[in-house]
Amino acid sequence: MLPIANRWFELKRISDDITLLWEPHVVPLMRCNIWHIRGRDRDLMIDTGMGIASLREAARHLLQKKVTAVATHTHADHIGGHHEFEHTLVHELEADNLRAPRERGTLLASVLGDAAIRRYHEVGYPFDGDLITALPDADYQMSAYHVRAATVSEIVKEGSVVDLGDRHFEVLHLPGHSPGSIGLWEAATGTLFSGDAIYDGPLLDEIGGADIPMYVQTMKRLRELPVQVVHAGHDPSFGRERLVELVDAYLAKRA
Repeated sequence: MLPIANRWFELKRISDDITLLWEPHVVPLMRCNIWHIRGRDRDLMIDTGMGIASLREAARHLLQKKVTAVATHTHADHIGGHHEFEHTLVHELEADNLRAPRERGTLLASVLGDAAIRRYHEVGYPFDGDLITALPDADYQMSAYHVRAATVSEIVKEGSVVDLGDRHFEVLHLPGHSPGSIGLWEAATGTLFSGDAIYDGPLLDEIGGADIPMYVQTMKRLRELPVQVVHAGHDPSFGRERLVELVDAYLAKRA
């Protein structure tokens, strides 16, 4: 029997305008970074985690104005909480999957299967048992978990601009991990919210929907970006030097 979590989300203030939220009781494979960005006219919630417990309730003290839930891509660990938000943003290639998820998702190792678990072990994400290590409450049924459909409000593509009034982010289409993966690039500060296009951990490029040749092109593009800081979809944030190391390691392996 799994223990009951005292709280489901942890939060860390990164700056006056940026807060990181995460789900500590989700195994690292599925533990998404959730980024809240405070803007003058609207806020962003970049990715929303697994949807096991209410993100909106956990972040209620942050959500003091209109908020847009951004899907950097539509894997289950990034869009689980999107259904709680009235306004969402997603790339045109993955809008249908946010609106009507093609896969239910699971928290159970028995459903995931030994072969899939073994592959994740091999690429650097070992875990034993199910995908969570605690329950959000005593009545929670892991077998009932599923990715819920969300409203699609704003469909973007390469070059779209996300305007918060005092901050402006350019949408970068960064395919490879998934067809419609995007990053949000703020040239004025050199800040990139990269989703799973790049993060400081084992990159997954042999899963369904991934495309290694496209990933190679995305990596080459990222290497030329004058980045100061990358806030990624998983693992800690990093600067340009680490970005170049990660890109070069990937290109040495795949290019």
